[in-house]
Amino acid sequence: MKILVETSARHIHVTQEALEYLCGEGFELEVKKELSQPGQYASTTKLDVVGPKSTIKGVSILGPVRNFNQVEISATDARTLGVKALLRESGDIKGSAPIKLVNPVNGKELELEEGCIVAKRHIHMTPEDAIEAGVENGEIVKVKTGGEGRHVIFDDVVIRVSPKFALAMHIDTDESNAGNCFGEMYGEIVK
Repeated sequence: MKILVETSARHIHVTQEALEYLCGEGFELEVKKELSQPGQYASTTKLDVVGPKSTIKGVSILGPVRNFNQVEISATDARTLGVKALLRESGDIKGSAPIKLVNPVNGKELELEEGCIVAKRHIHMTPEDAIEAGVENGEIVKVKTGGEGRHVIFDDVVIRVSPKFALAMHIDTDESNAGNCFGEMYGEIVK
């Protein structure tokens, strides 16, 4: 089974309450670009992510809004910002690093007590994809990719199964650079 390998760049997920606090009452995200996962999109709204050491400007908010606030960065970003972002699955933010979000348009700031993570690499699959691949939700697998001149086997990849998903593996920018995973890239599960 060939699996599309996508680079998930740094991004932000926010609640409606946080969005309105930062951007104004009744504010709604506008779609800039649809993403591979059904119903998910990069919005036109960007925030600055502020850590103890520095700031990363213009980080996209992904939509739609969620029921938690989360900032997903790479390990390199964490060093740049000066935060100890833990390696976690998306949504597992309890006890994760604090971070500040700033709207560069109006100067509004929101201090998050937790929510800054380095997202664990994972594969989104439908139940049918999981049956075809012979894997289950939560299973840990290895995936071989074929980046030109840099074939890599990614270990510790989490399988995430839902009928709402589309088949794709997500890695962060550090992992993408290490594996030379640019352009249209595919991988396969190694048993």
